[in-house]
Amino acid sequence: QLQLVESGGGLVQPGGSLRLSCAASGLSSYATAWFRQAPGKEREGVSCISSSGGITNLADSVKGRFTVSRDNAKDTVYLQMNNLKPEDTAIYFCAADRYYSDLRGEEYDYWGQGTQVTVSS
Repeated sequence: QLQLVESGGGLVQPGGSLRLSCAASGLSSYATAWFRQAPGKEREGVSCISSSGGITNLADSVKGRFTVSRDNAKDTVYLQMNNLKPEDTAIYFCAADRYYSDLRGEEYDYWGQGTQVTVSS
């Protein structure tokens, strides 16, 4: 059973940066993705990365601002978020699966509890 733990969320001003982390023992063997959900909105896929790190994808809404990476020696996946906007405000979840499933949330078997990101002045 994979237990995902997200960290790094918080309150940041527009234009600021945050780095989210998703950690779990054994995560190096899993494709991992980040999703977010804002109040009253549907869950949105943000980014994903294969287990090796060789394949990545980002939603159009965050391209050029967010970067996904992983350190398999630390069993950790990162989401670097730069130039944050108020519309990025949401709970961010990481999810993992044995197989690379791009941003199809329904394919991911393991989910974290989420970390709140609030972008406000």
